[in-house]
Amino acid sequence: MDVVKFMIEHALYPAMEKRRGNKVRAYTDELLKTQYLGFEEMDALRNSKLKALLLHAVKHVPAYMEIGITQDEIEEDPIKALEKIPPLTKKTFRENSDMYLSDDAKKETLIANKSGGSTSEPVKFFMDRKTVEYYEAARWRGLSWFGITNGSRCAMIWGNPIELELSKQRRYRLKEKWLKNRIIIPAYALDTPKIGEYVRKINSFTPEYIYGYSSALYAFSELVEKSGFKIAAKLKAVVSTAEMLHDYQREKIEQIFACPVVNEYGARDGGIIAMQCENGSMHVSYENMIIETVRPGTFEHTDNGESGIVLITDLNNFVMPRIRYMVGDRASLSEKPCTCGRSLPVISSIDGREDDVFLTKDGKLIHGHIFNHIARDSGVIAKIQMIQEDVDHAELKYVRIEGADDGAVYKFLSDIRAVLPGCEITIHEVPDIPSSPSGKFRYAIRKFPL
Repeated sequence: MDVVKFMIEHALYPAMEKRRGNKVRAYTDELLKTQYLGFEEMDALRNSKLKALLLHAVKHVPAYMEIGITQDEIEEDPIKALEKIPPLTKKTFRENSDMYLSDDAKKETLIANKSGGSTSEPVKFFMDRKTVEYYEAARWRGLSWFGITNGSRCAMIWGNPIELELSKQRRYRLKEKWLKNRIIIPAYALDTPKIGEYVRKINSFTPEYIYGYSSALYAFSELVEKSGFKIAAKLKAVVSTAEMLHDYQREKIEQIFACPVVNEYGARDGGIIAMQCENGSMHVSYENMIIETVRPGTFEHTDNGESGIVLITDLNNFVMPRIRYMVGDRASLSEKPCTCGRSLPVISSIDGREDDVFLTKDGKLIHGHIFNHIARDSGVIAKIQMIQEDVDHAELKYVRIEGADDGAVYKFLSDIRAVLPGCEITIHEVPDIPSSPSGKFRYAIRKFPL
């Protein structure tokens, strides 16, 4: 019997609910019921929440007070009213964040947060307890589809430079182990000499699931395979989050951990957007948000199955509403329901970050995945990072596989140049390309707006 799991689920959570009014489990139960509503009932629930949010925003949030939408328009058709609001970029929000704070928000209830800021300045924003708890409830609902509960033992391949400061490590580890029933494998410190220690740590802890960034999970899997160690823990799932999960990564992770890989699509400044079910569909957290996909430049809605820029409207955050907020990703939506029986809409594909898309001199959009595919197909490149500074300039860093043939490397570089004709590419062969301090790794970055 897992004593810590029992204490979390039967003592810690009940105590938080009684003393602090924590509603994560109540919201989770709510979402577990609403996921099976009929489509008309689901739309009615979502539209009711949207109407309340918009009525609040035009009355209490400076950025939306003068936007020109009347209460009558919102009452008549909240979806139509929503579409009159221009998409909100991170830059606009960051430069005018005070304008999005509700004038009736109570300071003592505000919870400060910020996005990761992997390629630019982080976005700082406020939430309240209800928003945070609905985020958590959406995650636990998705994890419950694989038999994972609030107290389930977890090994995280993770890394946060703030949480893992040397002065705070011991206290942090104790809190993680005894209050959250999880251990941390540092994603920013994965290397061959330590892999045996990490595998033994996981095997002795016997987690029910693993949780981490896709790139870190993949790097860990490759190190385990090369080392000859084996993951003995019987896992219900490996949960990949925070980055795009590629098919080759999924295959390797499933092979090494001998369990399903579950994709979680979320953002620090967007919450849990979608979770993968046992049938493989990415289900939108429909009760928590409005998700739209639009074309770059025109911001017209995409057709069914067409990839577009993701816009999120959080239906629970009244203290700092961000309506039609561009989280920086691209995806496509599907009208086809999932065979799992849940009425939650489905994201047919998650196509990476909006700034993974490169622009050629003749105006064509090129997905950054192509650089990774060229590197993998070459058979001689271990790691790359391609950064487009502007339409005329880019920088490529690459790590050569030991013993790689010069001719094959030359062909790789030629294939890369062919993708961006006329763009001057500065090339650096380097011994390694480190991940960010958090453990994430970006191999394609565009630094200018489309």
